[in-house]
Amino acid sequence: MSSSPDVPRYTVPSLTPAEGAQTAAILQERLHSLNDLHLTLKHVHWNVVGPHFIAVHEMLDPQVDAVRLMVDEIAERIATLGVAPVGTPGALVAARTWDDYALGRASTIEHLGALDEVYEGVIAAHRRAAADTEVLDVVTNDLLIGHLRQLEQFHWFVRAHLESTGGALSTAGASTELGAARDALDGQ
Repeated sequence: MSSSPDVPRYTVPSLTPAEGAQTAAILQERLHSLNDLHLTLKHVHWNVVGPHFIAVHEMLDPQVDAVRLMVDEIAERIATLGVAPVGTPGALVAARTWDDYALGRASTIEHLGALDEVYEGVIAAHRRAAADTEVLDVVTNDLLIGHLRQLEQFHWFVRAHLESTGGALSTAGASTELGAARDALDGQ
């Protein structure tokens, strides 16, 4: 066995310590992403204003709660794999490859436009992680797929506010949170 801190001394049956470490590394990225998402959702919850305030404000709390449960499940899976999960703010900021959420106090439609971009990024990365674990560890893969089901539903809830009756998405083509927020506002 390796004494490297990156390779656990033990992992779950049927995985080698190296495979356990690889799986845990994939999950650690998801842990950072979901910790960031739950904080972003709460930030939006506190800073959303204007028409439809209460509907959006109350829509976000169950999303925050569900994402926090996902975080816990991922951290516990990392620990089960024999690796210490890292959930500190400094580690999250140091490891993240995305920018901090761009909006402060803003209208419901602007925040929903920005959240469309946030969910787009989180879901795409979660799908890559699921694909990366499909052969590596079926239990982790199943966990990520279960999360995807919920994340995609939450994304749908957000997008329902941004979609026209003809099916056009006001944020289509946006590549940044601020751009999506502007597009959503212009699409009203």
